[in-house]
Amino acid sequence: MVLRVNGQEHRLALDPRVTLLDALREELGLTGAKKGCDQGQCGACTVLLDGRRVLSCLTLAARAAGGAVTTIEGLATEDGGLHPMQQAFLDHDAFQCGYCTPGQIMSAIGCVQEGHAGTPDEIREAMSGNLCRCAAYPNIVAAIEQAKPQMAGRRTERG
Repeated sequence: MVLRVNGQEHRLALDPRVTLLDALREELGLTGAKKGCDQGQCGACTVLLDGRRVLSCLTLAARAAGGAVTTIEGLATEDGGLHPMQQAFLDHDAFQCGYCTPGQIMSAIGCVQEGHAGTPDEIREAMSGNLCRCAAYPNIVAAIEQAKPQMAGRRTERG
């Protein structure tokens, strides 16, 4: 199968039962998406598929074939500039241990792109599937509010 990840095509011979998370981590060496609970309950494995957030631990790699997968590694611009959401997370100290941060950032981008970032309450609801043991939730909401206007009209999808 061919997986298009962060704008690059990868031809892979995978068992049809392989999850997107395992393909990204084990076959492509992209370790930003974390294997947290491996049951779709923590959000640490969140990536974008065709611009929409998915839990890569519950998504078969075969489901992503033909689509555009964006991981945390694919957000920075070619000149190394940070995506507005990455910068907002830094500006608001929206991470502590950092384990959940890639999934939080990918979900936050999806939250904005899907139109679920109108109010702080709406953001909290849309982000409720992403857990943070360090409880940086208020900072995460502030980061999303900061990045939202900077993302207007910008789709985070390569390929």
